[in-house]
Amino acid sequence: MADTHSVKILMTRFITHDVKQFVVSRPEGFTFEPGQGVELAIDAPGWADKGRPFTPTNLPEDDVLEFTIKGYADHEGGVTRKLHKLEAGAKLLMSNPFGTIKYQGPGVFIAGGAGITPFLAIFRQRAKTVDVDKNVLLFSNKTPADVICERELRHYLGEHCILTCTAEAGTGYLNRRIDKAVLAETIDRFDQHFYLCGPKKFMEAITAALKDLGARPQSLVFEK
Repeated sequence: MADTHSVKILMTRFITHDVKQFVVSRPEGFTFEPGQGVELAIDAPGWADKGRPFTPTNLPEDDVLEFTIKGYADHEGGVTRKLHKLEAGAKLLMSNPFGTIKYQGPGVFIAGGAGITPFLAIFRQRAKTVDVDKNVLLFSNKTPADVICERELRHYLGEHCILTCTAEAGTGYLNRRIDKAVLAETIDRFDQHFYLCGPKKFMEAITAALKDLGARPQSLVFEK
């Protein structure tokens, strides 16, 4: 990784059954915009060249950096599985920030699973202003137990926080996939910004559905 910074894990904690929050040291002069990502690699033999993209989920003015990382237990030898085993004191290699997901004004945020992470810093920053609840969130997960930062998101967005679960029903959740029909039922205007993040197939399906419903391609904000 070019322009690599060395950072140290200060603490970790589980925030769902398979998602951990990592608080790491912040290099002097390091800046980012909410929604931008970095590449992280484990500073250890055999791992330093296995960088993966993750998004800082803290506010830009915080003294430390925070990452919210889902571990994939079925990925034998995978980076996230190894990350989840690290403890305070372990060192990581971090790139400079990059990315095209940035807040461009109120709109609809659509996330699948760990795709919520670029939006966390955006919502946290907007919560300091008057317009956080002018946004809408559609957030898809398999089960209620998989929802990252649910209480915080519901606090910020109130009735504009729409959570869907595809594999397990629950009170307060739509037991449906986010598809064209759900978008048509929950969104009243398609001439606004749409912020998208999630797995590849999820992104392809949502992008196609939004365009069919009249969303302008230039209004879709996602990692290119």
